[in-house]
Amino acid sequence: MGVGSDVLREQIAGELERFAVPGAGWAVIGGGEIVGAGAAGVVDATGGVEVSTGTLFQACSISKPVTVFAMLRLVDRGLLELDEDVNRRLTSWQVPQTGNWQPVVTLRQLATHSAGLTVHGFPGYSSGEPLPTTVQILDGVRPTNTFGVRVDTVPGAQFRYSGGGTVVLQQLLEDVTGTPFRELVRELVLEPSGMADSDYAQPLPDDLHERAATAHDEQGLAIPGRWHSYPELAAAGLWTTPSDLCRFALAVQAAYVGADGALLSPELGREMLTPQVRASDRLGGLNHLGLGVFLGAGGVRFGHSGGNRGFKCHLLADRESGVGAAVMTNGDNGMWVVQRAFAALASAYGWSGYDEPLDDWDVPGDDVLDGLVGKYRLRDGFGFVVDRLGGGVEVTFDGQEPMRFIPVDGSTFASSMVSARLRLRGDDLVFEQNGEQLECSRDDRDRE
Repeated sequence: MGVGSDVLREQIAGELERFAVPGAGWAVIGGGEIVGAGAAGVVDATGGVEVSTGTLFQACSISKPVTVFAMLRLVDRGLLELDEDVNRRLTSWQVPQTGNWQPVVTLRQLATHSAGLTVHGFPGYSSGEPLPTTVQILDGVRPTNTFGVRVDTVPGAQFRYSGGGTVVLQQLLEDVTGTPFRELVRELVLEPSGMADSDYAQPLPDDLHERAATAHDEQGLAIPGRWHSYPELAAAGLWTTPSDLCRFALAVQAAYVGADGALLSPELGREMLTPQVRASDRLGGLNHLGLGVFLGAGGVRFGHSGGNRGFKCHLLADRESGVGAAVMTNGDNGMWVVQRAFAALASAYGWSGYDEPLDDWDVPGDDVLDGLVGKYRLRDGFGFVVDRLGGGVEVTFDGQEPMRFIPVDGSTFASSMVSARLRLRGDDLVFEQNGEQLECSRDDRDRE
């Protein structure tokens, strides 16, 4: 398992207990190879099966850089061009007009989250729910549970994270090659990288269920049906292991240095790790976008984080020192564990220059959550009801289906479906949307 394995396992197991996350797996790279791997906790909080180094987790948004790597291999082959209008290649769907204006979107913009496209992320589909096709997802029609993907800001101007943009890339790759996305990425990336435990399989085939970790909510309770399915394969659909994510990082490193047998040309390998767009900060000092990966220290560090319902994970590597790691968890509080696991791994393996501060554990307690339950008015004739839902709240606006709001800190809750937040300000509740802050009046008639 590697350096200080027993101590590492004990450290990370302690963090799992603290943050109500049932299990975690990790792998470490150094000097061009995997130098350690380990696991702690259990696959399912209701059972006693321990997580192993072969346990499958959802890679969540780390699915995206693997997708971009596949796209870049087609660029290398001359089948695609990074700066060409994607509508010239799309045949099953087209980036639609915005009013009377037809926006031009390029592969480079899709790979850097700068295409101006909507739909940040995806909530997934519960077990047994019908799954939409890729075109239905892009159009936002039933049974899709997200809005359609559209351009609503100027393409190329700035970073704005868009899982919807990666689904556009998914459809384009299928249209250009005539090959189903799952098979295409297996051929272009998974098999040649040695990622034998990885698959863009949604829903997960029955014969792999015994190997897969169960997703858990903020309280450490299993998600009904064990996990959600994500037909948005390119953006969120990869099942994998920490070791396989490290194998992907090694493939990126090999391409960058122009190693023999690298899967990308040195030119594209270097461009992949060249900062292109300024982004919001992520674990490991990642604050720019290259092609498909977030970058830090001028492109020396690269990686990506991920979060699906009940899964949280992160991949981070250094192109110069050759070190890195992947940590995957099966709980909604998993990023707290991931952050602390990286600090423990950096210390155990002697990473130079890794000094990421740890975020404080700042989430609302039961007394705060219970105190929010009740009925509120935004204006005369329109309001909403707040109910407790695990470690967050469920909000039902007048005339709408309930929506889940999850805590992002001790006083702020963000919607998992729309760009809206609820913020505690003293004893008052404030609704934030479209840059406005609206005071919410508590309806005392509904208070006990």
